[in-house]
Amino acid sequence: MSSTDPYFDIRPFHDDEVPAAIERLIADKDFTNAIIKSRYPKLQHQLGWLLRPLIRFYLARKWKKIRSVRDVQDQVRHYMDAGLKQTSDGVTYSGLDKLDPNQSYLFISNHRDIAMDPALVNWGLYHDNRDTVRIAIGDNLLRMPCATDLMKLNKSFIVKRSAKGPRELMKVLGQLSSYIRHSLDEGQSIWLAQREGRAKDGNDKTDPAILKMLHVEGRKQKVDFGDYVASLRIVPVSIAYENDPCDRAKAKELAAVANHGFYEKGEFEDIQSIIHGIVGEKRRVHLHFGDVVGNQFETPEALAQALDQQIMGNYKLYPVNYIAAEQPHPLITDEERKRFAQKLDGLSEQEQSILKAMYANPVLNQANATRASHSVS
Repeated sequence: MSSTDPYFDIRPFHDDEVPAAIERLIADKDFTNAIIKSRYPKLQHQLGWLLRPLIRFYLARKWKKIRSVRDVQDQVRHYMDAGLKQTSDGVTYSGLDKLDPNQSYLFISNHRDIAMDPALVNWGLYHDNRDTVRIAIGDNLLRMPCATDLMKLNKSFIVKRSAKGPRELMKVLGQLSSYIRHSLDEGQSIWLAQREGRAKDGNDKTDPAILKMLHVEGRKQKVDFGDYVASLRIVPVSIAYENDPCDRAKAKELAAVANHGFYEKGEFEDIQSIIHGIVGEKRRVHLHFGDVVGNQFETPEALAQALDQQIMGNYKLYPVNYIAAEQPHPLITDEERKRFAQKLDGLSEQEQSILKAMYANPVLNQANATRASHSVS
C-alpha cells in the first residue's frame, strides 16, 4: 500500500495508472482466454494458440488511445450501446430530472445482476450528460489479476468481504466508509447495492448492516446517524428487468439451498453469471431514481425501511410480474402467458414455484409499500 494514499489498495485507477493497466490486460493470458471462450468457444482448444496473439494485436490497436478514466468510460458506453441493442427491447429512466447534475450522490439500488445493475445506472447518467459513478464490488469477484484490473479501470472500488476477525473487519469497514465519504466530497457519486449478494427471490430488502458501515466515518467525526446519512445525499434506485437472464439458474440455486441447506458454487460461477447477465435477453428495463433521503432517520433499521419503501414502490412492473402473481392486468396477453410457460419448462415443481415467486414478489412488495406510504401520509 502507498504510504501517502490511505485508499490505494481499494480505490479505482487514476488517469496516470490507466495505460499500464491496459497493457497488463492485453498481456494477460487469462483475459485473452476468457475472450476466446466467450466469442469463439468451438475454436478455443484447437486454435487458441493462433487466436491469442491476434486478439492481443486487435486490442492493442483498439485501445491505444485510451489514456484516462474518461476514455475508459467512453469505451464502456460504446459497448453498452451495442450490447443493449442486441439484448434488450429498450432501457428507460425516470427521476433523474429531480437531481442536481452538479451534485454527487450515493445511489443505493436493489441488486438483481452483478454487472448490469451499476452499468445501467452509469449508462443513464452518461446519456444524461452526468458523470458516472464509482462502483462498489466485492473482492470475491476478483480472484484473477485481470478481473481486478478490469474492474478498477471501470471506476470500481473493492469491498473486502474476505476480512477475518473483529479487528481486521473494523479496519476494513473504517477504510470503506471513509473512502465513500472522501469520494462524495471529491464530487464523485457512488453506487452501492442495498445488500450483499443478489436478491435471487425477487425480494428487494436493504440490509441495515450496509447503512451501519456508512456511519462508521460519521461516528469517527462524532456526527449522529440521521445527520450523517443525510449529508451523504442517498438516492434509492429501483432497477426492473422484464426478463432476468439468470432466473432459471437462481431458481435452481435456491432449490438446492432449500433441499440441502447450502449451495456450492463452481470456481468461476460468478464470472459465468456476469457474462450471462450481460449477453442474455432482458426485454424491457426501467430504472427509477428516487428522492434524496433526509435526516429524519435515527437508526439504520428505520432508514432501511424507508429505502425499501421507495425501491419497491417505484419498481416498474411488467406483465410477467402479474402473470407470476396470478393477478389480472390489461397488458397480459396469450403470448405473454405462453412465454412465461416456456420459462418454466424443464424445471422441477419446486424450481417452478421459486421462479414464479421471483417475479411475483415485486407485485406483492409494491402493494405493501404503497399501503405503508399511505398510512404514513
